[in-house]
Amino acid sequence: MTNSERRRLAVVGQGYVGLPLSMRAVEVGFDVVGFDVDRSRVDRLTSGRTYIDDVTDGDVAAALATGRFRPTTEAGDLAGFDVAVVTVPTPLRDGAPDLAYVESAATALAPHVSPGCLVVLESTTYPGTTDDVFVPLLERGGPLRAGLDYQVGYSPERIDPSNPTWNFRNTPKIVAGVDDVSAKAVAEFYSTLVDRVVPVKGIREAELAKLLENTFRHVNIALVNELAIFCHGLGVDVWSVIEAASTKPFGFMPFTPGPGVGGHCLPIDPSYLSWQVRRSLGQAFRFIETANDINDHMPDYVVARAAEHLNNRSKAVKDSAVLLAGLAYKRNSGDARQSPALVVARRLQLLGARLSAIDPLVDPALVPAGVDLVEGTADQIAAADLVIVLTDHDDLPWDVLERHADHVLDTRNRVRAEAVDRL
Repeated sequence: MTNSERRRLAVVGQGYVGLPLSMRAVEVGFDVVGFDVDRSRVDRLTSGRTYIDDVTDGDVAAALATGRFRPTTEAGDLAGFDVAVVTVPTPLRDGAPDLAYVESAATALAPHVSPGCLVVLESTTYPGTTDDVFVPLLERGGPLRAGLDYQVGYSPERIDPSNPTWNFRNTPKIVAGVDDVSAKAVAEFYSTLVDRVVPVKGIREAELAKLLENTFRHVNIALVNELAIFCHGLGVDVWSVIEAASTKPFGFMPFTPGPGVGGHCLPIDPSYLSWQVRRSLGQAFRFIETANDINDHMPDYVVARAAEHLNNRSKAVKDSAVLLAGLAYKRNSGDARQSPALVVARRLQLLGARLSAIDPLVDPALVPAGVDLVEGTADQIAAADLVIVLTDHDDLPWDVLERHADHVLDTRNRVRAEAVDRL
């Protein structure tokens, strides 16, 4: 992109989705305004520091050095954009979607919409949000109309934090528009950023495709989690069962059990679909509601297994020294959003356990009060009445743990030692 072709991109939201998008856009030549309401985030970016796994301090510093990346908390700085992308959170509140951040983003952008510009929503949400909520708020800013005077589209985010293979650039990008002209504009924009765009029939199909992706994972993880519970009762090694089934070269995809699901996607996104089906059709989406129940109760099952393990040695959970290996919701990431490991920690604390934890990736500020964050030395591991493996980071001291831990409950099938009780 030459200087004469440079376009101004506004990215609303500078979190796990918006920041990688901003970095890539700067890389290909856009002038990027990175807007976020969190002052601490903007201050860190302005000083060249990151706060997510997939963007380094060097990436931020390099973007700033180009003079084409401007982090800001001022909505007025959004003015003059050619393209705006909204990447804000969409949490659940009491089982219903909370679109407050999406609504605020649309309201902030509305005064700055201009003829020929493009606005894209990336936030995960239920079908109909773009048409029924986002566009009306954009149009409230003046006489211009979406699809007639400017283009609007939807492109669901597919960020998988800390994935060493699939990143923002090489993950296929679903794109859709409120009309054919908008759909073409969305596809052309993302084709400058990613290797492959995937146009779909319409906005609602694109919105639902994202929910299907995560519901598929959520339901299958629930299946193997419940299978793990049954296998323990039957005296069957669930990990051996999964390994054997995985040798089938067709018709099977392996999923593995664990202490529950975490992050922003799996604990939340399928519930958007379940909520909409119940609201619109008056029916329950039984697969999703069953999966929610199973996965939400896995931390309780892990605590029950820990209590069983200690009880078999005539020990109570109260006053037992329990060491938690890993606190993040997924391996090789510092992301602790909705982490089941934190739920396990809180449950054990309520039972009176003395807790310590090893996790070099998680921000110490996110470690629950009363949990002693340790390095995982031989003495610290040997002093534990029970070690519970909750997150299988590559850089945890596995060799030390295997040599010095007398009793291990492994929810991730990572430890190779005789004194291991696997999920």
